Amino acid sequence: MGILEVKNLTHSFGDKILYKNATFELFKCEHMGITGQNGTGKTTLLRSIIGDLTPDSGEIRWQKGIKIGYLDQHAKINKNLTVFEYLKSAFNDLYALEKELNQIYESMTTSMDESLYEKASDYQNLLVNRGFYEIESTILKVSSGLGINALGMDTPLKNLSGGQRAKVILAKLLLENPEVLLLDEPTNFLDKEHVEWLADFLKSFKGSFMIISHDFSFLDKVTNCILDIEFNQVTKYNGNFSKFLEVKGFRQENYIREFQAQQKEIKKQEEFIAKNRVRASTAKQAQARIKKLEKLEKIPPPKSLPKPSFKLVSLPISHQKALKVHALEIGYDKALLPKISFEIKMGEKVVITGFNGVGKSTLIKTLMKKIPAISGTFKFADYVKTAYFDQELSWENANVTPLEIIAEKFPKMSVTEVRKKLAACAVTAKNVTQKISTLSGGEQSKVKLCILVNTKSNFLILDEPTNHLDVQTKTVLKEQLLQWNGNLILVSHESDFYEEIADKIINLKK
Repeated sequence: MGILEVKNLTHSFGDKILYKNATFELFKCEHMGITGQNGTGKTTLLRSIIGDLTPDSGEIRWQKGIKIGYLDQHAKINKNLTVFEYLKSAFNDLYALEKELNQIYESMTTSMDESLYEKASDYQNLLVNRGFYEIESTILKVSSGLGINALGMDTPLKNLSGGQRAKVILAKLLLENPEVLLLDEPTNFLDKEHVEWLADFLKSFKGSFMIISHDFSFLDKVTNCILDIEFNQVTKYNGNFSKFLEVKGFRQENYIREFQAQQKEIKKQEEFIAKNRVRASTAKQAQARIKKLEKLEKIPPPKSLPKPSFKLVSLPISHQKALKVHALEIGYDKALLPKISFEIKMGEKVVITGFNGVGKSTLIKTLMKKIPAISGTFKFADYVKTAYFDQELSWENANVTPLEIIAEKFPKMSVTEVRKKLAACAVTAKNVTQKISTLSGGEQSKVKLCILVNTKSNFLILDEPTNHLDVQTKTVLKEQLLQWNGNLILVSHESDFYEEIADKIINLKK
């Protein structure tokens, strides 16, 4: 028996079935990746496993006494703590043990009880074996690996952005060293070097983990099995992500061949029945074949997922420089960076990189006038019309539907046109009329993508647009950005995505 056993798990939202009778096990030392298109129920599965959500039916059994760590990027935390104080709390049980040990030492000054000496020795050995006296260096090692040191260890959590806090929450989870890690998109707020550090950490992790990620090169490095959710079924594959793709492709080909062969046989039998059921000499044979077809367990036809088909079309551009930035200071209470100066030429595509928290999103928000500049200037050319993709999944009203969001944004569109535009961004017909807050991160990102695609512009400003997107949508977006004739500022931590697109890379770290 595995450390986690899931039997006949079924989960649905309204009339939408995510998966039916899902059965699998997680074994000791298994490093499992969870894959599937946007909206198939990956996060729902993790939340069901930890007890946050109740499935329609099925059983979830954990081995008794297993210590589980779940990455909840929206966890409620004491924001008045500093970064270091919060990370230090990962070792609260050891500090409590040290306190008991000190009390025993005090008792030993007035008592000759030998059991106190034995107990003190046991506690002391436990603290040494669990690395209590290296806590500070352990915290600094993990903090450095995830790029948290740059935020300032004395910085109160309330002064951090959502992405920065998510990194700190991840660091604390790793420091707690549970036997099982459950991670939902842990690389979303990490830069390339920190993703590599996390990959090395997870490869050498002695426990088990289940991890959701759309970064497939990352999954390839850290997994030894894959749990794939597709067509309301959950299937487990042995091997890393590359092996999974190979085996899954082979299974899909076999499935299509079996379906086609069965359809061919059904057609043959139906033709025989149609010709012979009225003839006296062959009527019995025809009737026997009818009964045989009725008993036949038919293979369902292969389903096709909605494929994105959107196009990015630029408004005309001029021959003058598109953007001039001079001695610009960005930040909130104080400047995050030295003064920045750069220019973007007509039609130039610029990628902004740098570790998380250095100020990439702050620069973007300053250019979009979402927050004021501290000092300095920037000016877009008069002909520039911008379109902005914000990485934050926040909406003015969480109860509206994608249909209502797009209709309000583009009032001249008919309902039919709105549906077509959403379908082009791979938003399914079912999701079009659901509350935006009930959709997965990937599905919400597709709605944001629909707004971007249909906004008339010649200068795209995209802040981590691929964070939640599935591989199909990500591929089409990359193709469209390669063909885009206008200007582009792209913030991204995925080098595989941006390297072909970039005319120039601005590394804020430098």
